[in-house]
Amino acid sequence: MGTGRPLGPAYAACRLGRMKLRAVKGTADRLPADHPRWNRVIEVAGRVLERAGIQPIATPVFEFAEVFERSVGEAADLVVQKEMYTFDDRGGRRLTLRPEFTAGVLRAYVEHGMHTWPSPVKLWSHGPAFRAENVQRGRFRQFHQVNLEIVGTGAPVADAEAIALFADVLRELGLRGVRVALGSVGDPADRARYNAYLRDALAPVAQDLSETSRERLRLNPMRVLDAKDARDQALVAPLKRPFDFLNPEARAHFDAVAACLDAWGVAYDVDPGIVRGLDYYRRTAFEIHAEGIGAQSALGGGGRYDGLVSQLGGPDVPGIGWALGMERVLDALEQAGVAAPVPDGPTLYLVPMDDEAVMEAAGLARDLRAHLRVEHGYARRAPGKGLRDADRAGARYAGLLGARERAAGVVQLKHLASGQETQVAWGDLLRTIERDTLADAVPGTGEPPRAG
Repeated sequence: MGTGRPLGPAYAACRLGRMKLRAVKGTADRLPADHPRWNRVIEVAGRVLERAGIQPIATPVFEFAEVFERSVGEAADLVVQKEMYTFDDRGGRRLTLRPEFTAGVLRAYVEHGMHTWPSPVKLWSHGPAFRAENVQRGRFRQFHQVNLEIVGTGAPVADAEAIALFADVLRELGLRGVRVALGSVGDPADRARYNAYLRDALAPVAQDLSETSRERLRLNPMRVLDAKDARDQALVAPLKRPFDFLNPEARAHFDAVAACLDAWGVAYDVDPGIVRGLDYYRRTAFEIHAEGIGAQSALGGGGRYDGLVSQLGGPDVPGIGWALGMERVLDALEQAGVAAPVPDGPTLYLVPMDDEAVMEAAGLARDLRAHLRVEHGYARRAPGKGLRDADRAGARYAGLLGARERAAGVVQLKHLASGQETQVAWGDLLRTIERDTLADAVPGTGEPPRAG
């Protein structure tokens, strides 16, 4: 199918057979061995958040480009502006793969009239997001997040609860040495005053800034504080921070958030220079870092975004949210030596010892799967090799089927840990396995399989 666009050299080389197919740079395959830890992060996050009354929501991975253009704002982070994947579909509609979750969730909030629900509306979601950024450790072009939004309240206690819940998720995952960096970007007037201050202060040395920081100085000066360039960092080091420009109400809000965290025993460091990359942030801003994992220590962050819902066409309601980086958290768990969950193997692995038993094993497995996890061999196997297959699969029991078993209407059942074997009629197989599983779990309630 023609696209009307010239093909890139990598694609052309691939078509000519000169290039080995592989995942696109900045993306990664998630193999079976990766899923237990991955799924545990999502499971723990969901459990912690739903205990707090936060409901799940799923939004599309792409939206009309206007959703993100409205939320990002004209003077938003240059990186986010340039790195959004925006394209025209076959109907000529401009679409964007989500670079972050908040705009899409709030679009759904407006579209479905959630402002009429009991307030605040508390939502969590998870999934992929996309940015065409420079790839490095902890930074991908397709990355994954767990996301929280609390919409409809401006109370400082909501900010503190959001931060505490983030910390709770990490603690239940087993991470220690987690540091909350807490700050405030103030109200819009505070940001305007601070941006004017930065423009004046940096004007004499603007030519010495990196290209990215010069562009940020023009569009969104506060983001210069987030520069990674060592020369930029040296130039901004002696300057005042956003915290120095807070109005009394914004400072009182910050103090109330800090007081809640103090009362709940949530440790934090005040970071007067913390900034967030998008223009919609107001007052509370925070990041959460893991100590001892190198430069890419930020596991996620967030802040208050009062005014964003109205910017997306809804009522003028406040909100606060955060995003947890899945890849960052998984990296931190691995570096911290937190053991990955061990996936459960099948309860029963059926070994066909002749050709006729192949179909028998498959049929018996189907019958038992309403109650147990059952796997089976797909070709005849000698008993010793079949038992090794069952052991490699992590099975609790192996069931051998062959000519003698068929004639007697039984399965030769072997408990792999103890080596004990018994002959069990097909109709008694489920009851026997369930009874013996209970016996192992609660000593004294039964007996393990005995040798036949």
